[in-house]
Amino acid sequence: MTTQLKVYDESAVKALCSTRANEKKAWQAMSLLDTHVDVQQALVDAAEFGMRYVLLGICEDIGPKANLGNGGASEAWPAFLSKFLNQPHNQFIATQKVLLLGEVHVDDLMAQSNLLNNKNPEQLQQLRLLCQQLDERVESVLNLIFKAGLEPIVIGGGHNNCLGIIRAFSGSQHTPVNAINFDPHADFRECEGRHSGNGFRYAYNEKLLNNYHVIGLHEQKNNQAIIDAMTQANFTFDSYQSLKVKRDITLTQSIDKAINSFDSLPLGIEVDLDSITFMPVSAYTCCGFSVSDTEHFIYKAASNRNAKYLHLCEASPSQHPNGPEIGSTHVGQVISALVNSYLLAKESECSFK
Repeated sequence: MTTQLKVYDESAVKALCSTRANEKKAWQAMSLLDTHVDVQQALVDAAEFGMRYVLLGICEDIGPKANLGNGGASEAWPAFLSKFLNQPHNQFIATQKVLLLGEVHVDDLMAQSNLLNNKNPEQLQQLRLLCQQLDERVESVLNLIFKAGLEPIVIGGGHNNCLGIIRAFSGSQHTPVNAINFDPHADFRECEGRHSGNGFRYAYNEKLLNNYHVIGLHEQKNNQAIIDAMTQANFTFDSYQSLKVKRDITLTQSIDKAINSFDSLPLGIEVDLDSITFMPVSAYTCCGFSVSDTEHFIYKAASNRNAKYLHLCEASPSQHPNGPEIGSTHVGQVISALVNSYLLAKESECSFK
C-alpha cells in the first residue's frame, strides 16, 4: 500500500452511512477497494469488474493559506460523503460504477501547517514548501488512478491540487492536456512558491497545459499581471461580467465555444466552488453563479468524450455565516449535486458529440 493514500474499508465509512427500510442507498451500490491487494493491481481489477469512477478526497487547506487566504477547505470531503453516500440509489445515477477509494494522506502536513501563520513572511514560505510536498503526494495517488484507466472525481482542499492532478493526467496520457475551469480567479499568479492561486501557471511552465479556458473569471478579482500572463500563453476566458452583467453570451454558448475551441487532447474539468454565490468557501462571494449554473457547466463539459476527470475544490463549511454545522450540510448537498451532474453526463451516451 502506498503511504500517500488512506484506502477506505467498511469501518472507515460505516459511521457516515444510514439505512432505510425498502430503500437502497448510494453507499450500498458503491464499491470499496480490496485492502489486501496492491493498490495499483486492485484499481486495475476494479476497472475490469466495471468500475469507471473513483472518488478521492483531499482534506487540506494548506494551499489556500499559502495564498494568503482562509482555512477550512479540509472539511469539504467529509461533508460531501455524509450526503452523497446516503442519497437513494436508483436508475438515474450510476453509483454502481463508483469506487470510493479514500483520501490522500495529509495528516502530517496539516499538523505542520496548523502551527504556521500566513501573515508572517517566513512562515508563509514554509506553507508554500508544504504545498509543494502536497503536490507530490497528489500526483503519486492520481498516477495510480489514471494508470488503471479510471476517471477520478477529486474533492476537497484548495485549487493548488490541480497541479498534482494535471501532472499525473498528462503523464498518463503522454501528452500535454487541456483544462476548462469554472472560477472567478484564473489561478495564474506568478510562480512565487506553491499555493492555490498559481497551479495552472506552474502546469503551463512545465509544458503540461496545452489549452486552458476560464469561464466566469471576475474582472475585478484578477490583477493585470495575471491577465497579461494568460494572454501571453494564448489562454482565454469568458468573464463573469460578460456572462452575468453585460449578458453578451449565455453560459451554454460560453461552454460550447470553449469546448469547440479545444483540440482532441484529453480534457480536465475544474470547478472552484468560489464561483457559486453565497457558497461557504475560502473566498466567499455575493457576486457569482447559481448551483444550477454550475451543475450545467459540469454536465456540458463532461458530455465531451475527451473529459477524463472532475476536480471540485475550495469549499469550506466553517466559512458559512451561520456556523460549520449548517455549512457542512450546505457543502455536502452542493458537491453531491455537482458529482451527480458529472455522472449523469458520462452515463448519457446520447450527450456525447
